[in-house]
Amino acid sequence: MANVLEKQLLAATQIIEQQVDAEIENLEKMDEDDFEVLRRKRLEHLKKAQQQKDEWLKIGHGTYEELADEKEFFSACKKSKNMVCHFYRNSTYFCKVVDMHMAALAPKHLETRFTKINAEHCQFLVERLRIKVMPTVCLVRDGKTVDYIVGLDDLGGREDFPTEMLEWRIARANVINYSGDLMSPPVAGKAGGKGPALGRPSKKTIRGKTEDDDDSDDE
Repeated sequence: MANVLEKQLLAATQIIEQQVDAEIENLEKMDEDDFEVLRRKRLEHLKKAQQQKDEWLKIGHGTYEELADEKEFFSACKKSKNMVCHFYRNSTYFCKVVDMHMAALAPKHLETRFTKINAEHCQFLVERLRIKVMPTVCLVRDGKTVDYIVGLDDLGGREDFPTEMLEWRIARANVINYSGDLMSPPVAGKAGGKGPALGRPSKKTIRGKTEDDDDSDDE
């Protein structure tokens, strides 16, 4: 068994070395004009990335902000391709826990807008989205709610869950950029060895219409 693993490792190493050698050879063949083209492409890419960042910052990305009512919620959904909205109630302690983690993630993921809204101030929206448990984090992509994080069950069922757990759970809905392993939660292997079980994302639109009427159990 050990010999087989050694052979596989050696083969993989040789492939990587061949790829590196090929890249070096290509670089050696390039002249000044080729390097200038690469430099210009790189600068153009950086320029576009900065422009996109500036546009995101102008519409509220990078900070964790409160939406006043349904009108602001719908407006935010139209402006941002990706949005995370925490439906909270002041009297619910766990909402304050979620607030802390949301505030930490907002500046880290400029590609997504992080918001919150007082559920008691948007009864129409709460009813349309069938939100019954606080906290509920609504995950929005292209104007549609693609998933919900209801309570703390999907976050390990404990109030001391790490920010990375919420980040991973949001990433499962493809609402933020994520480079980690989507199949395994960050806390896997601790206290039981398994992460929380996840249901399949809902297909409810932002107006409350559904493509699939299978609802999760009320908590």
